[in-house]
Amino acid sequence: MTTLSAVTLADVVITHELDERPASAVDSTETKQAILELAARMAEGPDQVLPSFVDLAMQMTGSVAAGISISEPPLFRWAFLRGSLATFEGATTPRDFSPCGVTLDSDGPVLCRHAERYYDWISDAQIVVPEVLLIPLRRGSEQLGTLWNVAAHVGHFNKSHVEAVTELGSFVSTALQMHQTEQRLRDALAEQHVLAREMSHRLKNVFSLFDGMIQISGAKGGSAEGLASALSGRVRALAAAHGLIRRSFTDLEDVPQVSDLQSLVRAVLQPHQSLPGQPPRFILLGPVMRLGEHAANGMALVFHELATNATKYGALAKETGVVEIGWNVEDTKLQVAWRERHGPLVAGTPSAAGFGTRLIRETIETTFGGSLQCHWNTDGLMAEMSLPTERLSR
Repeated sequence: MTTLSAVTLADVVITHELDERPASAVDSTETKQAILELAARMAEGPDQVLPSFVDLAMQMTGSVAAGISISEPPLFRWAFLRGSLATFEGATTPRDFSPCGVTLDSDGPVLCRHAERYYDWISDAQIVVPEVLLIPLRRGSEQLGTLWNVAAHVGHFNKSHVEAVTELGSFVSTALQMHQTEQRLRDALAEQHVLAREMSHRLKNVFSLFDGMIQISGAKGGSAEGLASALSGRVRALAAAHGLIRRSFTDLEDVPQVSDLQSLVRAVLQPHQSLPGQPPRFILLGPVMRLGEHAANGMALVFHELATNATKYGALAKETGVVEIGWNVEDTKLQVAWRERHGPLVAGTPSAAGFGTRLIRETIETTFGGSLQCHWNTDGLMAEMSLPTERLSR
């Protein structure tokens, strides 16, 4: 980020001017009654009440726009926007280069004048902010975000407005914390539901996978000791792949602790790899991409299902089959391509998606908030995934 011309942060942060401005008349009784009524409704759900809190903040301060910036380091996410900036709902702003970041760092109210003169991402969005009054939202030591109000002209806000929104802020903080807790619970329940369905599906697949490995290993001939060694290695690799998806489902102590995408892909695909001395069945190409444990579980599931489907119906069903897997980061998205070659000829798009395919799509779209495109080319499946990088660090 770069600042505009020679404007400094001190030129736009003018909190000290609040002490010099005359206080305006505020009906404290009416304001407190409105706050209490909204607080009583929080049991209905924070998603229902938070927009009303923002509306009340606009009413108390005479603002033209207001909203909440939710702290999601290294970003803020705009939510519950009202007024003239409502169209920017869901936008993200930098944590360490924004008025909201200044507010959390100072742990107190902040007043800014024409912040777009200093923060180029505001001017790039063609937003003009004559004045914005921000207060921090926190519960204990946890920084939740900020509540901000935008005025139509310079000189609008005063100490009375600060006192009103500061009192409101404690209730907004409680509602926001409830909102975030509910969202985490919803995400956890959705993940558990997917995992439960996935484990049932995989238990059915595991026997066919074992049978396939026995057939492939046996067809290569060799000594009984060699066959046992190859088959044992494949079974343990399959167990490791299962452990990556849900570590608590395995008691193997030597399950690899994957921390990057390439290591994860190699571990998951190992059960489907060719025998020593045979051409490799997988070609991997992409930069180092770190994964959080939650993301590693989801990505292991996706590649396991793709490989299982390829073993049943695609390139891995033939000894000559090859799968190319490439990935790169573009802006804030991880782009992944899975391309199968030299397998059975593909007649076209399947008439119905199997459970594995539905599971892949559900994981990419629901767990990661990404997108999946499948192209059933004559020489094999081409699957293209687009995943938000912020979701992969969790």
